[in-house]
Amino acid sequence: MSEVVTITAIATGGDGVGRLADGRAVFVPRAAPGERIRLRDGVQLHKHFARGELAEIVGTGPSRVAASCPHYVSDRCSGCQLQHLSYDAQLAAKQAIVGDALRRIGKLDVPDPEIVEAVEEWRYRAKVSLAVEGGRGRSRTVGFHPYYQPGRVFSLVDCHITDFRLMALWRELKPRLDLLPARLTRLTLRLDRDGRRHILAESSGEPWLDAERLRAALPQGDTVVCWWHPADGAARVVAGPATGFPATAFEQVHPEMGLVARRWAVDQLGDLRGAVAWDLYGGIGDTAVQLAGRGAQVVSVDADEQAVAWARGRAAERPIRFIAGRAEDVLSTLPDPNVVVVNPPRAGLHWNVTLRLTSQPVARVIYRSCDPATLARDLHRLRVNYRVTAVRAFDLFPQTAHVETVVVLEGA
Repeated sequence: MSEVVTITAIATGGDGVGRLADGRAVFVPRAAPGERIRLRDGVQLHKHFARGELAEIVGTGPSRVAASCPHYVSDRCSGCQLQHLSYDAQLAAKQAIVGDALRRIGKLDVPDPEIVEAVEEWRYRAKVSLAVEGGRGRSRTVGFHPYYQPGRVFSLVDCHITDFRLMALWRELKPRLDLLPARLTRLTLRLDRDGRRHILAESSGEPWLDAERLRAALPQGDTVVCWWHPADGAARVVAGPATGFPATAFEQVHPEMGLVARRWAVDQLGDLRGAVAWDLYGGIGDTAVQLAGRGAQVVSVDADEQAVAWARGRAAERPIRFIAGRAEDVLSTLPDPNVVVVNPPRAGLHWNVTLRLTSQPVARVIYRSCDPATLARDLHRLRVNYRVTAVRAFDLFPQTAHVETVVVLEGA
């Protein structure tokens, strides 16, 4: 008979964690803290840990709830990891994930951080990326991957964490898949801040020739912009207005919570009149605009040329210098800063950025991160010349194991 284990916590990535009889930690998807579960036969044993599948709940934990999305249960969708937990339990799990990373990887003596709960727990995503399997048109399967079969795709009916307007677009688009590029590899739907809906089709081979036909066939197609992203080139508009928000630029998928986190981060810097502020990995300039509003002379850097081009057209209280380039490549050309805000990708800070911040410390650094592990690694490197004065987590991604963290550092 398969082993019964007690789940004690939620790990980074969202799996429940328990202990096998031999002492190894075992990671089990869809398990909840406080419950006793029987593992399915075929536990994958590794040297120091194991991975298992839930076969039976022997004793239900207090945090388990019924998941509302049919895909989460029947298709074991990999898009969400925590729908089976109450929202309070999700928040507690994310606090513990951040705190554990900061202590274990960052070697910081800090408690689990306060977490700001989401404005919306459902229908918050302003962007959804869909995988594609199969041939042309309606023979394709477009949707998400099951967590236990990452090479397979199940057909999406509805994503409960995605904005209604994007799901309405998806329902309109599904009967017309034959109008998408022949060798489609990924389909992204995105809502911009002006209410326009964007279809971004990634493909190899010939250009997307039916984009205008698709747009004309869609209800309210005048609010839709079609982009074609060739495998070996840059994305471009092929139907609809060619001006406006760049659909390929990075922006938080939970816009309201992104604003909450950004405001708190900038508030920690206080009055910036006369100060030079770096906004590294600045994207479309949201943080730069807020820094300028506090009186700073802002230099914002991002590698995405389309994002920077759009940011340059934004209104701000003071002129902002936007630079298209990789942060690590342009540091030597920037004026010496008084404060620095960084919001790097999941990989964390480039080593050259870390070296610049440690070799020439500044008064205050705001580090915003979507990955607790790389955040903790970078904080461990920065602690040579900085001390952590505040940490706060923000739930930008309800029902998933992802969490946003903002850390305030002061030069030692």
